[in-house]
Parts: sequence; structure tokens; C-alpha cells
Amino acid sequence: METVHEVLISLAERYSFADVAALVAQGADVELSTREIAQVQQLCVFGQRLLDLDAEDFGEDHVPAELRTRALACRMPQAPGEADRGALASLRPAYALLLEVIAARWERREMTGVVAAVHIVSEYASLLVWERVLGHAGDPARLPADVRGDDSLWGEDTRECPQTKAEKSAALRSVKVAHEPPSGWRAYLDRLHSLTSHAFGVCAAACPRPCSVLLRHSRAEIELLDVGCKLAATLGDSGLVRLRHAAPVGHGFGVPSRNEVLEAWERGRPSLARYAPAVAEPDGYPLPGFTALISALAGTPIRPSTLLADTARELALALK
Repeated sequence: METVHEVLISLAERYSFADVAALVAQGADVELSTREIAQVQQLCVFGQRLLDLDAEDFGEDHVPAELRTRALACRMPQAPGEADRGALASLRPAYALLLEVIAARWERREMTGVVAAVHIVSEYASLLVWERVLGHAGDPARLPADVRGDDSLWGEDTRECPQTKAEKSAALRSVKVAHEPPSGWRAYLDRLHSLTSHAFGVCAAACPRPCSVLLRHSRAEIELLDVGCKLAATLGDSGLVRLRHAAPVGHGFGVPSRNEVLEAWERGRPSLARYAPAVAEPDGYPLPGFTALISALAGTPIRPSTLLADTARELALALK
């Protein structure tokens, strides 16, 4: 029979951070000092935030500096003037974490979490592509120089631009919000930043008469933006992402099974492979070819991070 201590270690290794925190708070029979219990609780909160992709609070916890620094790279700054730009400087660390979280949720058979994380992947996919050209991930503090100027229709309410009304509104806000107070900045990130990503996708891959937002770039850059954003749009229209929007059946909310998630992914794989052939190849990931998809969007190899695993390891050491 397992001891309480062994159960806690096992839960930590399975990323059951909330369960470990609850058991320790309820006085589980472990020989830890008050300070050690506080350390365990902080690691549990931190690990759960990673698993939940609660990025706005990354870095708020008292955890080892190395873990905190890596988490901050995935965080959205919560005020326009913050020095650490996190995921606005580059989305690549956040996408590596997304890959790790999807794999962890898959192993835990939490398909709702898998589908939600895939949806986030699709929402910001166009910005991951544009980062290759902009040198940042759509940071509003730097964006005006990249999208404004002569012959730019960015955020303009005109029929010449094929963006939707919502996308145009988000685009216009994106070049002004860096001068707003933190409340307006956070509202933009919460509600409009993903629409700005979609707007960039339209610019690169769905505009019949491109303006200077696109045409200021070289022919090679325009080509990679076109292919990358078509790949992002194909993912956004895929059956796998549509699982996130599936209508509830009867009086309950349907949760897809592993097989349903895999089937939806496999149906969309051939279309994705048209723009990123490596997606068709096995890569050992729960959704075969998904890491190749992310790497193709980013233009560089992206592998699952080890931030969750390293946090669980640190928690196990704290429990010992």
C-alpha cells in the first residue's frame, strides 16, 4: 500500500498540482516545515497555472528563478510599458509550452483541455508566421512602424480592405493601445489581439489588392507570409479546431473522445500537408505531425517545452 508521501509524489509526477495543494492544505501526513509547505503550495499554484495556460499570472509566484524566467517568456505583459515583453516579443516559447500542455492533457485524457489548447494555437497562428518578418509577435508598442505609412489601409474602414469589420476595429486599436492605461491594454489583449492576428492572416493570404502593410516586404518574405498564413487559415478551418465550437447536444455538453479528436485531426492533415509536407510524417507526438505544423508556422523547429515536467520535478523534490 502506498504511503501518503508516495501518493503525493505520484500526483506531482502526473501534474495533479491542485490535488497535491489540497491534500497538503488539509494536513496530509508529511514531515514538512511551515516554510516547506509554503514552497510546495507555491509550486502547485505555478504548475496549475502552466497547465491551465493562465498566462497573465505567470511569474507572480515565488518559485525558482529559472522556472519563473521561462514562464515569463510565455506571458503577455499586463501594462503597455512593461520592460519584459514576453509573448509579444516572441510567441515561440508560448507555442513550445502549448505543445507540452496538449501532450500532458492527452496523457491525462482531458480532451476538453486538448481542444482548448489547439484552439489557442490556431488563434495566434498568423502572428507566429508574421513574427518571422516583423521581428516581434504583433507587439502594439512596435506595431505602428510596421503597418502605418503611405498607402496603408491598416484599420481603415474601406471596402478596398477585405478584413471583417471586427478585424479592422482590432487593427485600428492595435496601433493606439500602447498609449492607453493598463485596463485598456488588458482589454485589448483579452478581446482583440487574436482578431489582430486574423487581420494579419487576411493581409498575407486573402487580400486581392494588397496595401503597403504587405508590399513593404521583399518578394521572398511575401511568399513565406502567403504560404504560412494559408497554413494558419487551413488549421483554423479544420475539423479539429471546430470541435471547440461544437454545439451542445440535448441538455449536456459533449466532450470529444480521444478517437474523435484523432479522427478530426487526421481528416485535416492532408490539407495542412499541402502547405507543410512534414505534417504528413509521424513525429511521435499524440497528434502525429502537429509539432511539424507548429515548426512550419514558426519557420524554425519548435519542440514541446519541459516547463511542466521541470516544475513537477521541483515539486517532487520539495515534497521529499
